[in-house]
Amino acid sequence: MGKLEIAMRGVGLVLLCFWVAVSEAEYMKYKDPKQPLNTRIKDLMGRMTLEEKVGQMTQIERTLSSRDVMKKYFIGSVLSGGGSVPAPKASAETWVNMVNDFQKGSLSTRLGIPMIYGIDAIHGNNNVYNATIFPHNVGLGVTRDPDLLKRIGVATALEVRATGIPYTFAPCIAVCRDPRWGRCYESYSEDHKIVQALTEIIPGLQGDMPANSRKGVPFVGGKTKVAACAKHFVGDGGTVNGIDEDNTVIDYKKLMSIHMPAYFNSISKGVTTVMVSYSSVNGKKMHANRDLVTGFLKGKLKFRGFVISDWQGIDKITTPPHSNYSYSVQAGIEAGIDMIMLPENFTEFIDDLIFQVKNNIIPMSRIDDAVKRILRVKFVMGLFENPLADLSFVKHLGSPEHRELAREAVRKSLVLLKNGKIANKPLVPLPKKAGKILVAGSNAHNMGNQCGGWTIEWQGRSGDITVGTTILTAIKNAVDPSTQVVFNENPDANFVKSNKFSYAIVVVGEPPYSEINGDSTNLTIPEPGPTTITNVCGAIKCVVVIVSGRPLVVEPYVSKIDALVAAWLPGTEGQGVADLLFGDYGFTGKLARTWFKSVDQLPMNVGDAHYDPLFPFGFGLTTKPVKQN
Repeated sequence: MGKLEIAMRGVGLVLLCFWVAVSEAEYMKYKDPKQPLNTRIKDLMGRMTLEEKVGQMTQIERTLSSRDVMKKYFIGSVLSGGGSVPAPKASAETWVNMVNDFQKGSLSTRLGIPMIYGIDAIHGNNNVYNATIFPHNVGLGVTRDPDLLKRIGVATALEVRATGIPYTFAPCIAVCRDPRWGRCYESYSEDHKIVQALTEIIPGLQGDMPANSRKGVPFVGGKTKVAACAKHFVGDGGTVNGIDEDNTVIDYKKLMSIHMPAYFNSISKGVTTVMVSYSSVNGKKMHANRDLVTGFLKGKLKFRGFVISDWQGIDKITTPPHSNYSYSVQAGIEAGIDMIMLPENFTEFIDDLIFQVKNNIIPMSRIDDAVKRILRVKFVMGLFENPLADLSFVKHLGSPEHRELAREAVRKSLVLLKNGKIANKPLVPLPKKAGKILVAGSNAHNMGNQCGGWTIEWQGRSGDITVGTTILTAIKNAVDPSTQVVFNENPDANFVKSNKFSYAIVVVGEPPYSEINGDSTNLTIPEPGPTTITNVCGAIKCVVVIVSGRPLVVEPYVSKIDALVAAWLPGTEGQGVADLLFGDYGFTGKLARTWFKSVDQLPMNVGDAHYDPLFPFGFGLTTKPVKQN
């Protein structure tokens, strides 16, 4: 064989190898949407290094993220914490551009695995200025209306997609058993059956599961839908004395019959993710509870989506938090948590987890289980086919249709607790035509208080925080043009008596709060609320509207009040409150929470032996619509 022939064959072999390499680069099974789901997952997993797998298990806060960080660490997910926004009053376009910028970093990695961006859209896309803010869950529970919840899910998904985001940490399916808990407004009811029924928000957010779907397999129905998250697994609403993140002391039967049932419903509806609770069950931190996370949720319930930690959740396995981080990493991952929410120090987590796998402390099989679940969700969502958001959904943010839906939800969520000092002389519906009416109270003209926590900021904020209709503005919109509406937030008794008002509407309640900052041992209406009630209702006919995240102590004032309404945290569409007060629609809401007489009775839930409420579970007076000129 001549030298030339040998050289030619050598060139041919190189070209053949190059052609094979190019062909492989051109066709990767995991990139082919026509391939079966498990084939795509297996193909991609087979190509991944340990570093790439651990990156998929890492969720970092937006403020730590950049294109370079996404590429360097193969980050699997990014989140906005409460109030974490690209700019104050950022437009939907600004959100989309930010999310896409991070995504381009992920797509530039060797395997181009898209990241998934998550946000707490728990009553609408509530971090975002100009979004429709729906009533908090405590009000929605009153409606007992699964169809309404599904429609709210549909609308919320569109408003989340409007900002380029495909994943929400909602719904909260806690069963709040003690209103002293600062997250009680995130719970639909003390009754698990109501919570179960209202998991219908999940197919609203994600889309309806196909009829032949396997139980436990996650589902997201295209670009108009988002991945949902059932939280907080499990027993978060049952802690002793309602202390946030504390210990739920409960026998197995009651855990299963009170706090677990809504997870059965959520998983049967294809929920894609489950978030673990900060709290403990009988002293065992849920973030380290292998029996319940792996044994029950993944094993018995056959959940096939991914399990995510709460914000710094694994850090809090130890007391004080982060005091033995290697142990926390091991305990959290071995418990069965697949994705870790890391607002800071994410490189410490990555390095620690890689070290433990390389040193056979955590088995590779546990990493593979986690990554398989994360990839399953990403494939099912269509993230590989449509990783970048476009601007076509921007129009849905705060749309008139969604605001009208929120207004309907407000109407259905209010509860009329008293109507007239004498049974046959009701005050509500109020006449629209009156000489002069007084509107008073700290929550009458305060959008932040009306929306509550988890609105624009993590804790919420009093004041003019976003676009909407306050209750005062709603009243002005509703009354006859000839009726004079006088607003005085905290009038003294002389002012009330000397002004010849026809009647008064007093709107008081709580300021915004969230999580542990909302824990309360007294549940009183903060001043000047009680003073306002006394000064106004002691002088003229009044309806008191309580804007709060839970029942409060009202027994001392009930006899002075002509009419009493629980409005919960209605969100941006205050016109729904006026719709009922003036009789355009009738009151229909029934309490989904027991209204106690005093905090000494707590915890007290329907069915308890010592049940002696001020207003029982299921109570609510009704009115009929009236036509007024």
